[in-house]
Amino acid sequence: MRRDTLKGYLFISPWLAGFLLLVAVPFIDSIYLSFTHYDVISPPRWIGAANYKRLVMEDPFFWKSLAVTLKYAMIAVPLGMVFGVGLALLLNLNIRGIRFYRTVFYLPSIIPLVATCAVFTWMLNPQMGLMNSLLRLAGVEGPAWLTSQPWAFYSLVLMSLWTVGGSMIIYLAGLKDVPASLYEAAVVDGAGPWQRTIHITLPMLTPVIFFNLVMDIINAFKYFTQAYIMTEGGPEESTTFYALYLFHRSWRYLDMGYASAMAWILFLIIVAITAMLFTTHKRWVHYGR
Repeated sequence: MRRDTLKGYLFISPWLAGFLLLVAVPFIDSIYLSFTHYDVISPPRWIGAANYKRLVMEDPFFWKSLAVTLKYAMIAVPLGMVFGVGLALLLNLNIRGIRFYRTVFYLPSIIPLVATCAVFTWMLNPQMGLMNSLLRLAGVEGPAWLTSQPWAFYSLVLMSLWTVGGSMIIYLAGLKDVPASLYEAAVVDGAGPWQRTIHITLPMLTPVIFFNLVMDIINAFKYFTQAYIMTEGGPEESTTFYALYLFHRSWRYLDMGYASAMAWILFLIIVAITAMLFTTHKRWVHYGR
């Protein structure tokens, strides 16, 4: 048994080493750095809670970036869940070629994000992009999607639906786990498709919905790549998400101590929201059969 245990640890030792060196040590080190002034070039200088005080009381961009991120989470997360569940319900139908359709809708979620951003930047180009070209055919002059307000922000929201296939697969797996006997009993009682969906499918799917809700909210607060590549935070900071502002503070201004404080505030916000979700999930999440 000891020999098997040792072999197991040896097999996972590369992951353990990577976790300790690249995750655990920086995680702990960032706590100390958040209480210092550190510009990478000179050694960290202890300043106590000055970074946190400056963030909360003196930095308007902190609150603005947090507001942009909260707005995105409140719009994109529910929208993505509705589309994900709806798509899973459609792809759960027993029709010809359903495996092909599932593959088609899932593929966008595994395309590299940088490539996706490049494609959407071209599609949303106001002069020669696909979106405005189609609108011109209908006699409508489209806006400057990524360079004007409020279109830049809502363009990123709509773009988030492109990768809804990832959550769709999880919803689809949850649908496959719903006992067929419940549907059979409902049919015998005279329930129609809509009644079966409302009273059987959605309640039985709530554990999966809860999981995706937590993960989607965490990902929304970490939203960075699309805004960094496509809008760079503009126009007029309307797409300066919290993670993007944190990146600017750390690598554009080399204010690592300040950025570490921002990272820990973000961590505490995510923990608080996740804990709140876990305190309320017993009221609407149904486990068991």
